[in-house]
Amino acid sequence: MVNPVLLSDRPVLLYFYPKDATPGCTTQACGLRDTWDKLAARVHVFGISPDSIKSHEKFILKQALPFALISDEDHAIAESYGVWVEKNMYGRKYMGVERTSFLINQGTIVQVWSKVKPAEHADLILNAL
Repeated sequence: MVNPVLLSDRPVLLYFYPKDATPGCTTQACGLRDTWDKLAARVHVFGISPDSIKSHEKFILKQALPFALISDEDHAIAESYGVWVEKNMYGRKYMGVERTSFLINQGTIVQVWSKVKPAEHADLILNAL
């Protein structure tokens, strides 16, 4: 676990996404990667999904992601943030992560983006900072 004191120098972005290496999630992660020079000095970034550590390692390597991905295989973190929800695709209901981002400053959630569109995510974050 990361020591919160080490994160007190700037806000933290927690972005929840459904699955590594899928089209939307790749677009979202690469958008953050591609704006990293503008983000890095302004916010700590952590992506969170139910994927395994091994899956995250492959995704980070393949996409050259400069930020950490957190494995939430038991979806405890997603549940605590209220983003582990019932979803419906083609009439099939299942539980999954609702793409949502939280900007946290000194332990307080200061902004929430729900149902984020992957291609717009990085710009939303930059505009908020």
